[in-house]
Order: sequence, then structure tokens, then C-alpha cells
Amino acid sequence: MGNEAATTKRPPSGVRAEQKRAAIVTAARETFLQEGFAAGVDLIAARAGVSKVTIYNHFGSKEALFTAVIADTLDAPLGETLLAAIDQLADADDLHTALTEAAQSWVASVRDNPDVLAMRNLVARELHRFPDLGAAWRHQPPGSHHPAVAGALEQLVAKGRLAIPDLEVAILQLYSLLLYPHLVFSTYGTEIDADLTDRLTAQGVGMFLDHYTPPAPDTAS
Repeated sequence: MGNEAATTKRPPSGVRAEQKRAAIVTAARETFLQEGFAAGVDLIAARAGVSKVTIYNHFGSKEALFTAVIADTLDAPLGETLLAAIDQLADADDLHTALTEAAQSWVASVRDNPDVLAMRNLVARELHRFPDLGAAWRHQPPGSHHPAVAGALEQLVAKGRLAIPDLEVAILQLYSLLLYPHLVFSTYGTEIDADLTDRLTAQGVGMFLDHYTPPAPDTAS
């Protein structure tokens, strides 16, 4: 297991550090999908073109690296759609329509991404053999499981378009409304058709915005 090399040091930061982190996550995803969680960190390091020490400096343990791979696999399509449209969302006259269009692209990207289904199946296989994976996931701070979602929501809050008192809950709610139905259905070897997907997405965004859109200022006085 990776715990023996865990570290409490602050992860490296900066442009080069982010590039190395991205390379590590990409190599780890490929390696975990091929070899399972038992894959050696040495192999991941070699594929990423970094040292084993660099991996532990960035992630602390193999369990933490695995959770980062899961988050990145789910968040990557979001980062390409919703985050790229944050400025437009903030200024959109109809936030529901703008957010729905971004969410539709995100859901479609995840549904069509074989890595998502493969990673979900890998997690289901490995959790009973490596219970520390669950602990590593639980002990991450709020927002770190899905940093792209957290970043998008935080920016919308900062721009006054949303009022979210509990970011961790909001992230889970958004995933539950938009993404989890597809992952659950795929577990049983079926899928949600395109028409129902569109309805789930549009109404899910509506429910989310109804709950988190701040009330309009009172201008009656």
C-alpha cells in the first residue's frame, strides 16, 4: 500500500508542478485501468517521466493518487465545458439556459467516455480489497474530490449568481441530479436514452438553481 510513504508536506505549486501533476494523473489512470490498484508506483512514475519521490510529494500516498484519478476522470469533461463558459454564465441573461447547455455537454462527454465506466468498475472491484481507498476519499477536504465542480460553483458564488452555504453538499447534489443516474443505469447494463437525458439535465439544473439562486433584491421600498 502507499501509506508507508505518505507525507504531510504541502504539495508543490507553480506551473511546472501543475504540469507534473497532470502527467502523473494521466499515467496513473492508464496504469490503474490496466493493472488495477495493485500497480506499482514505480511503473506510474516511469510512465509519467518523474521520480517516485515526486509522486509522493504531490499526492502523499497511492490511495490519494487513486482518488485524484477518479476526480480527474469525472471532472475532465466539465473542465472543458462549464469552466470555459464561466464568464458567459456569469453575464447570461438566462442562467438556467446557459447552465443547461454547459451541463448537457458535460453529461454527454461523461456518458461517452469509456474511462469513466472503466474507472467506476475498477473502484467497485478494488474497494473491498483495499479499504484504505475509502478512507483516503473520506478524509479529503470539501471540494477536493471534484475540483473543477468546486471551482465552477465558487466562481458563480463570487459573481453573485449563486448562494451556496455548503459547497460539499452542493457538489454531491449536482452530481446526483446530472451524472449519477447514468452511472447507476450503466451498472445494470443499460442506459438512459437521449430524450430522458435531456429532460433530466434541464430539470436537474432547474432544481439546483431554484435552491441556490439568491433572492432578488427588494426594491419595493
